[in-house]
Amino acid sequence: MTPKRGDDVAPPPVENEWRLRFATNEAAKGWGELGAEAPGNTRRCFEALRRDPTSRSDPDRRHRLRGRLALGNLGGRDHPQWEYEVTAGGRVHHLVDEARRTVSLV
Repeated sequence: MTPKRGDDVAPPPVENEWRLRFATNEAAKGWGELGAEAPGNTRRCFEALRRDPTSRSDPDRRHRLRGRLALGNLGGRDHPQWEYEVTAGGRVHHLVDEARRTVSLV
């Protein structure tokens, strides 16, 4: 998704941070809605995914998905799919591409 006038500016990753991107237009829309509903929690999610998208330090809030949701396909390649619970009803599903150090929000 190419940024356009009026879009928010995401800070670029620095040092050991991971790159975050939207895999779909729906993910971008949902992220914006989640940020409007719970800005503090959404920011904490953003920072946590930037630092370590596969951390198991808080299993109640973030974990790898299982079963048919364990993998997600993006660009013809399968990637592990994780979930971050931002609010009781708001979750961010993301694919982790370790080779490219990229997290794709789906």
